Amino acid sequence: MATAKPTHSFKTPCEQCPLRPLPHFREFSREELEFVSKFKRGELAVDAGATILVEAAHSAHLFTVLSGWGFRYKMLEDGRRQILNYVMPGDLIGLQGTIMGEMQHSVEALSPVTLCVFERDKLMTLYNRHPSLAFDITWIAAQEERILDEHLLSIGRRTALERAAYLIAFLFERARKLSLFNGGNVIPITQQHIADTLGLSIVHTNKTLKKLAGRNLIRWQERGCDVLDGEGLMQVAGWEGMLEGKRPFI
Repeated sequence: MATAKPTHSFKTPCEQCPLRPLPHFREFSREELEFVSKFKRGELAVDAGATILVEAAHSAHLFTVLSGWGFRYKMLEDGRRQILNYVMPGDLIGLQGTIMGEMQHSVEALSPVTLCVFERDKLMTLYNRHPSLAFDITWIAAQEERILDEHLLSIGRRTALERAAYLIAFLFERARKLSLFNGGNVIPITQQHIADTLGLSIVHTNKTLKKLAGRNLIRWQERGCDVLDGEGLMQVAGWEGMLEGKRPFI
């Protein structure tokens, strides 16, 4: 756990959660909000590049991303990395450790991240007392499976150009719905992140991104990928978007 700064006070009361006003998320009932307020144990501030969860580790906590960007990944013994998915505000991380006993992947922060911290051993109380919240966790897990299906389709059947267009469009659409962009459309990823997600060499990735830039769909900057035309990226990828209504979060 590198450069994590735990806080045990409720810096952000659940009633004032900045995610609740976003139209992307469903509303909590008064009873649900009261329970989640008690379920939350504090917040954790994580620096960009820090590890949040480590593969094979046992964590006593679950986390909801309150702000920032991160990614889930697995490593081979020789150091090769496969990025599985990206995490953004409202995403629940650490649930796999609750079910499997230990984490089957690692999670790293792409940008400074703030996490809401929940005690894993109190999760059964949620299932016993609030079936609506239990369904929300099931929904979140099912949505993650759906996203991974789309990622697998992309790696298995899309061309390199379509893969890159899909990934950037996917991240752009998610971030746009969460109001993550502040004065621009820059996604804080490097070309190495894209290569490790798409299963391409860094050279092939660079050539592919130059093709997208040549079509005026993206512009690469030192601090990330600036999306110029999200609709154009979706067309290149042959992807219709997330196609989801309001989603839950804990």
